[in-house]
Amino acid sequence: MQINYIGFLCYKATIMRCSQPLSGFSAHCLEDEQLLHCIRKTNPTHSSAPLCIVDTRPAVNSAVCRVTVTGSENANIYSDFKFVFLSIENIHVMRDSLHKLVEVCELREPSVEEFLAALQSSGWLKHIKSIVDTSAFIATTVGDEGVSVLVQCSDGGDIAAQVCSLASLLLDPFYRTLQGFMILVEKEWLSFGHKFTDRCGYLQGDQKETSPIFTQFIEAVWQVMQQFPCAFQFNERFLLAVHDHAFSCQFGTFIGNCEKDRVDLRLSERTYSLWGYLLKHMGEFINPLYRREDSQLGVLRPVSNPQNIKFWRGMYMRFEGWVHPKESVMERLCIMKDQSSSLEDHIKLVAKRVTSVKNLIGSKTYTNSCVKANSMTDSAFSSMSALSEDATINDVMSAPTYMTRSLQPAVNKADSLSPTNDGRSRSEDYESGIDSLQISTNTIASSGGENNHITVEQMLLELDSVAVEWKSVRKARSCSCAMQFEHFTRKYHCWRCGRIYCGRCVDKQIHLPGHESQRTVPVCRSCCKKVLCMSV
Repeated sequence: MQINYIGFLCYKATIMRCSQPLSGFSAHCLEDEQLLHCIRKTNPTHSSAPLCIVDTRPAVNSAVCRVTVTGSENANIYSDFKFVFLSIENIHVMRDSLHKLVEVCELREPSVEEFLAALQSSGWLKHIKSIVDTSAFIATTVGDEGVSVLVQCSDGGDIAAQVCSLASLLLDPFYRTLQGFMILVEKEWLSFGHKFTDRCGYLQGDQKETSPIFTQFIEAVWQVMQQFPCAFQFNERFLLAVHDHAFSCQFGTFIGNCEKDRVDLRLSERTYSLWGYLLKHMGEFINPLYRREDSQLGVLRPVSNPQNIKFWRGMYMRFEGWVHPKESVMERLCIMKDQSSSLEDHIKLVAKRVTSVKNLIGSKTYTNSCVKANSMTDSAFSSMSALSEDATINDVMSAPTYMTRSLQPAVNKADSLSPTNDGRSRSEDYESGIDSLQISTNTIASSGGENNHITVEQMLLELDSVAVEWKSVRKARSCSCAMQFEHFTRKYHCWRCGRIYCGRCVDKQIHLPGHESQRTVPVCRSCCKKVLCMSV
């Protein structure tokens, strides 16, 4: 018995996986018994607590396998162990179920009743439910009870890989991040020897070896994501990208049946890794609803009631536009997040410029207020003397600001021409004050007494370099390069003009003059040329 270990330090228990033993009706291995007894004694709850052995096959299948000298452990020999049979069908039943599901998706103009009946007869969602149930049982046993679990199936690389990796994802929040999910697939599927070449049918071979094992795992993760949308760092597009490239052979990550095949083929030298591509385009796969504090809540417990297991139209009817909404909620959230970030950065720069202008006006006003102190005092008394005899000085002093300002032009013309204490006329004094408040149209101080100055033309360029309104993706059907937009096609906004483009047309990253942080943001090619020409 070859056992693969998955340790969880936070729960001090382990998830192990193995293939079916060669026990038959009476045979047994002394070394296997000693190994399992040693593992049982490491249970953190109590050393005498039984080790849970989960057989993913139906009990009938396990009994039939004993005829071929395989089957499962003898319960009489392993009396201190708890045996649980969770009925997940074999790879052949899964393959036939997928074929029926594809036929359902290819129906032409079916009624709702016909579609639902055909979907139920395929049994696909029932199989997904059984995988989620088994994974939740394993996660609860390890996380809540602190009991180690040994998972076994026919060869240890198919159904066991599904439930062990999904249970790990339910237990550990690290595996619910982008990098954590990549490590989980690398460890549970690639390093432990899932036969991707045979199961995905890369080469012409025995069609009985093909089975949608990895497809079911990806869909089971998506089902859990629907119930816990804030606990995953990645989005639906990320799962589709991983699944698509598992069959595309564009990268060498999934080629081969085991690690030895990949070493013999020298794939690390001759091909590129899928993980590097996904990390380079990480921005496309971030879930806008992800909150780290929600991901740290502990064990996820998905509810597998029939109403909670949904048909994944993004996987099986991705290119049928009539079944998808005109605008994806997640994509709209990402766009709103980017637009808000751009506007907040732009507002910071505009507020900085407004503060600079206010400081400039305030400094010139303070300089002239000292010069005009005496003349303004004489003017105020002259204004009060022109009031009616019924008005008192207290009435004038208690009047609102807009009323006291209206009294200033009522100064007698003769008084305005009378000399002040320094020999100048009051009219000359007013004119000098007005001239001193004029702001030069050539230069404006940047902020806070700095020596840096910008021109008015530069300020206008800053205001014009950021798009305040972005085009709606609801009516976007194609890019300017004639590329048609599908429902799951990522649409990009140019942060300068606000128009919608495909990923190839928004391949430039520059900093916009209207952003205070001076970070690089995506812009279209034409806007990139304009900004670069203006900055020269």
